[in-house]
Amino acid sequence: MQTFDAPDGTRLAYHVRGGGEPLICLPGGPMRASAYLGDLGGLAEHRRLILLDLRGTGDSALPADPATYRCDRQIADVEALREHLGLARCDILAHSAAGDLALLHAARHPHRVNSLTLVTARARALGVDFTEEHRREAAALRAGEPWFASAYSAYERIWSGSDADADWDAVAPFFYGRWDATARAHAAADLDQTNLEAADLYPSPGAFDPARTRAALAELDLPVLLLAGERDSGPRPRVAADVVKYFRHARLHVQPDAGHFPWLDDPAAFSETVTAFLRGAACRASEPG
Repeated sequence: MQTFDAPDGTRLAYHVRGGGEPLICLPGGPMRASAYLGDLGGLAEHRRLILLDLRGTGDSALPADPATYRCDRQIADVEALREHLGLARCDILAHSAAGDLALLHAARHPHRVNSLTLVTARARALGVDFTEEHRREAAALRAGEPWFASAYSAYERIWSGSDADADWDAVAPFFYGRWDATARAHAAADLDQTNLEAADLYPSPGAFDPARTRAALAELDLPVLLLAGERDSGPRPRVAADVVKYFRHARLHVQPDAGHFPWLDDPAAFSETVTAFLRGAACRASEPG
């Protein structure tokens, strides 16, 4: 574990895995400690992963002002990490809810980002959200699973307003491409890694200005990879295809049979896809002009 100070004085921590060129990795949740990312399916064999614990999560300190959990107010934390690492420009990988943070950071600091890898990422910053319709559509793909009936009943209770932990635990299988021992262990660690207060404040009113962010990103001249899971509900591949349109140089890759954590479902395929994209981004960055 290594640390640095955010502009407001909050001590933030990050964890380094692997070697090679650095890749800043922003965890989702929202506000889940970076431990759940692991080595991103072996990606650490190709890049030096810089796994940031967002403020108030993992080994990072609690901020003096909880209002700083709001997504847009954490842009400064990402910039502080880039400066701490001594990088003129950085490659950023963001998972799930951290997609919003990565998008807002790139919109505000376009000349500090070399590439964006958005893994099953949210895009509320662009005015795109995941809906109950998307959840139902993805859930229907799993109708043949032995756990489907009880999990879907829990989903129905959640859609009707339930916030019971038991119901959220019951729907966990929908977020994985396959509900095996690896997925069960990964899901079991969720609550221990998440700052629930921070998660509630992350999308607070004022965090997102979609029209402004879309306009900024439309001018962005950098490569973007959107990696979606074929079985994931957030985003559904068709929704991710719509998000691609907001960038000048973006492509969509849909990983077969994958859920919300594609590096667990097929580590080799995930690592190969991201590594190839980053290699291309590096070549593009080195071209004259």
